[in-house]
Amino acid sequence: MQDNRPELFEEVKLFRNAKEREKYDNMADLYSIVNTLQNLEKAYIWDCVTPKEYTAACSKCLVQYKVAFKQVQGAEFPTIDAFVKKFRLDCPAALERIKDDRPITIKDDNGNTSKCIADIVSLFITLMDKLRLEQRAMDELHPELRDLVDTMNRLSLIPEQFDGKEKVNNWLNTLNQMQASDNLSESQVRQLLFDLEASYVAFNNLLHSS
Repeated sequence: MQDNRPELFEEVKLFRNAKEREKYDNMADLYSIVNTLQNLEKAYIWDCVTPKEYTAACSKCLVQYKVAFKQVQGAEFPTIDAFVKKFRLDCPAALERIKDDRPITIKDDNGNTSKCIADIVSLFITLMDKLRLEQRAMDELHPELRDLVDTMNRLSLIPEQFDGKEKVNNWLNTLNQMQASDNLSESQVRQLLFDLEASYVAFNNLLHSS
């Protein structure tokens, strides 16, 4: 009987024109991004990626998701939940990350924006004053620098790629590799002070533009 039905051997196409093809391509893109985000969350939970690698990858996925979902969003898929339900995606971790709109490593300020800003300003000033007073030992600078990094990470209005935060993080990594009694060299002190001043100005500019 199959010999009398050649249509059974024909390739089944989901689309009939370029517009329909683009629709399915867009849905495929969104599906792959959500699935990637789900697997990334699992990889972080299982300690298969470092926090730095996870944060960078997750931030990229969230940006890609926003673009991809806009291409699919409409009457059929008004929300990402409708899309996930339609295609039976098992991705609770990805949905949670999409809802928070930030990597799990980036803490929310929980509405304490004013306090975070005040703490950041205070820590910048304290560190710069210490350097001007020629305090250059690792154990003299590390506590405030660590607190500055933590507080900047909690302040949600600071972009992930904010140059000032990256500079402060790099200096914390430098201090982490030193012994408590080690001192920064004269050139390191000069560079650190320059980076802190530049980051402080950039932070103030960010506040004024927000």
